[in-house]
Amino acid sequence: MTVVEAFAPAKINLTLHVTGRRADGYHLLDSLVVFADVGDRVSVRLAGVSRLRVTGPMAAGVPVGPDNLVLRAVALTGTTAEISLEKHLPAAAGIGGGSSDAAATLRALARMRGQPVPEGVLTLGADVPVCMLARAARMCGIGEEVSAVAGLPLLHAVLINPRVPVPTPAVFRRLTCRDNPPMPDELPAWAGAGDLVRWLAEQRNDLQDPAIAEQPVIAQVIERLGVTPGCQLARMSGSGATCFGLYDDAETASSAASRLAAEFPGWWIRSARLS
Repeated sequence: MTVVEAFAPAKINLTLHVTGRRADGYHLLDSLVVFADVGDRVSVRLAGVSRLRVTGPMAAGVPVGPDNLVLRAVALTGTTAEISLEKHLPAAAGIGGGSSDAAATLRALARMRGQPVPEGVLTLGADVPVCMLARAARMCGIGEEVSAVAGLPLLHAVLINPRVPVPTPAVFRRLTCRDNPPMPDELPAWAGAGDLVRWLAEQRNDLQDPAIAEQPVIAQVIERLGVTPGCQLARMSGSGATCFGLYDDAETASSAASRLAAEFPGWWIRSARLS
């Protein structure tokens, strides 16, 4: 039977501004999102009963029951399928691993069946709509407003997760201000990566300080990234605990990743290209 494979890239929030809170408790966001060339891999084939098999270096602890976003994505399509998920991204890490896996599954099933992705992907999670696009985008509202951002310069990065849990609800509970300014209505036309990084330094991740209060090691990650040679900006992605450092070129980023991996062998550390 036909097997369709799909790549599930890591999602990186270059900015994350919390701009309000709805009456139902959902927070409003304004975020510039990019995707890395590191991620998980999904293999899908139609079957009489939906099943999920998880392999890979980050497979430990990943649930395989019906609450897994991958199986929920299959159920959303109204079909049944067997899914093999090769897990390379840490879970609950602020880089949309589960959401990207679900989006990759939906893309694979759409190709396999020759049918469009069904409506309602937001019910799977706030990050799923932007992960469906899987390219540079501005994400607003509660995740339902996604618009592609053209002309974003390529960025070279180091991604670090210190392998600590950071529950998103706990981070939002520590948020003291929920009505922060958004990004400008019109994003700049960046002349190059350096121009983009300088602009990013003027923006924020409003969840960074609350996440540090929840898991102080995040501050150590940002500090260590920031002092590596060539690091232009260090910041946390999403609600944490994954952080990123931005560098001028791939060689400098790779050198920083190697240096940090030797210093902190228990951390998940990867050099990556963000686009």
